[in-house]
Amino acid sequence: MGANGDGAIRVLGYGDSALLVELEARSGDTGAELDLVLGIFQALERTRPAGVVDIVPAARTIAVLIDPHVLPPAAARGWIERTVPEPPEAAADEVVELAVRYDGDDLAEVAALLGITSREVVERHTASRWRVAFGGFAPGFAYLVTDHDGLRVPRRATPRTAVPAGSVGLAGEFSGVYPRSSPGGWQLIGRTDAALWDVSADPPALLRPGIEVRFVEAAS
Repeated sequence: MGANGDGAIRVLGYGDSALLVELEARSGDTGAELDLVLGIFQALERTRPAGVVDIVPAARTIAVLIDPHVLPPAAARGWIERTVPEPPEAAADEVVELAVRYDGDDLAEVAALLGITSREVVERHTASRWRVAFGGFAPGFAYLVTDHDGLRVPRRATPRTAVPAGSVGLAGEFSGVYPRSSPGGWQLIGRTDAALWDVSADPPALLRPGIEVRFVEAAS
């Protein structure tokens, strides 16, 4: 793949109708890995040829689903290997604002884990520039990353059996919003009324890879 002289990226066969772009793990450099995944994803989206059915990024992989009758796997592999990753910021031309009531059940615990006040947690969360790295877990759920570790906290030791829709949480280096009620182990710091997944919309997901997200504090 272009701009990859260190051999850290592989393109693997993934059944008869998909290829998998895989990054080698870089210990202690999760942010750089996510930047590279997002940069490759953006470049693939921008140059996708006929026959590409879907491009699905994850933490260290990108699945490229194809129609082999339109785009043979060998041709798809050649396209992927010629693709040069783009700077992630280059495609972050869409910004979504989410109004949040910061009254989550774990807000005080998060503050204690970070050694700051609950007010400072809110200020850090709203001041951070977040972007969607990839989706997963549930339709409409997006893993959001930022450029610092000031809100990095572990998942809850005991997951909840039901997390309300719209709950805003933290886990590891990520922030995210639950699009619907479901079990979950993220630390909950607030809640939004925004619709994250709407099957009648095009596209149905409000938050998609590359989009910038700004959290704003809603009036109580």
